Amino acid sequence: MRNLFVGACALAMLGALASAACAETVFVQAGKLLADPATGKVETAKTVVLENGKVARIVDGYVAEPGGKIVDLKDSFVLPGLIDSHVHLTGQQGPTSRLDNVTQSPADEAMVGAGYARKTLMAGFTTVADLGANNQAIFALREGIKRGDVPGPRIIAAGSAVSVHGGHGDVNGYSEEVMHVLRPTSVCSGPDDCRRAVREQVWLGADIIKITATGGVLSNTAAGLNQQFSDAELQAIVETAHRMGRKVTAHAHGVDGINSFLKAGGDSIEHGTYLDADSIALFKKNGAYLVPTLMAGDFVYRIASGPNNFLTPAQTAKALDAGPKMLAMARRAHDGGVKIAFGTDTGVSAHGDNAGEFALLVKAGLTPLEAIQAATVNAADHFSLSGEIGSLAPGKAADLIAVKGDPLKDVSELQHVTSVIKGGVVYK
Repeated sequence: MRNLFVGACALAMLGALASAACAETVFVQAGKLLADPATGKVETAKTVVLENGKVARIVDGYVAEPGGKIVDLKDSFVLPGLIDSHVHLTGQQGPTSRLDNVTQSPADEAMVGAGYARKTLMAGFTTVADLGANNQAIFALREGIKRGDVPGPRIIAAGSAVSVHGGHGDVNGYSEEVMHVLRPTSVCSGPDDCRRAVREQVWLGADIIKITATGGVLSNTAAGLNQQFSDAELQAIVETAHRMGRKVTAHAHGVDGINSFLKAGGDSIEHGTYLDADSIALFKKNGAYLVPTLMAGDFVYRIASGPNNFLTPAQTAKALDAGPKMLAMARRAHDGGVKIAFGTDTGVSAHGDNAGEFALLVKAGLTPLEAIQAATVNAADHFSLSGEIGSLAPGKAADLIAVKGDPLKDVSELQHVTSVIKGGVVYK
């Protein structure tokens, strides 16, 4: 695979050279192929033909044509590119996180994000939703990847989260003067102001609206994990976003915030730590998705309870409370028939380690196939992109990955991706 096509198409992504290289027909010869995870059907000895960044056809046997490029994956298990429904590409939690917030410019954050985007792509994630970042940084990174300036996954970007004054998503834990400087314009109070915040995020380039319906673990304030927006504010946000053609997803731990957001017509919940039977009924009534982010819960609990804890006292207390509860929450949701989309909250945990979520989902009761469906067909449906990504079929994006083992037998194989193709370009 490491041939001239890689050099021309993945490492020299600019101008006419890249266009010519990427326009070549590519013949991906797959030993095993899970083209549509919705069916669970694994076929053997297939060739996926890629043209102009799309799947052109899938044929029996190992075929090629003169002038085309062969990607030999006869010894591999091939499946669609993975989708992470919750990341934060422009940063990563660590001992310097609070300092980084006041020393890095949006340009710095975009450059940091470019590095993390490459790691994410190389881990097999060809599409991600970035659900909270500086508007300028993440929108610039999204467009740079789209143009081919830098390698990375396709980004669905929320930009700054719509948040309440003083709550999770606002700036907390610095001097008042610093907090006023850093506070994003997406912070709001009252239904009318929250409508304004949603409209401004759409105006600035948001693909999706992310809100913080409840308190959060990593906000440096002892304000708990319960509902922070009023019901009227939640209704105004959802109504305004939907009128402007955007889905709304809510960071929500406390059951009051989860249920109020779902009653307001919200589209999905991130985390969902304290959901209850009423929550499950609301998810099913609305057709809403849960994005459990089990890696985030696991990570913050391990840091908070370990010898090298870098979290503040307020963060530590919430991490010790919420972290251990998330696995059981996902099990309850799955047992109750809630639709689950794969998401990690990576940027809390380390970029490139996203596939660690699969093993946690299986530990929570999903089968390996269900976990893969969460990161492919379910996530594509979650973002209304089923016609473009999530499975391999003629006309869909030429996004596919390969592993050596069988992830339907051992889902941890997805932590060892050996080949990555996105939009017909061979990156690994």
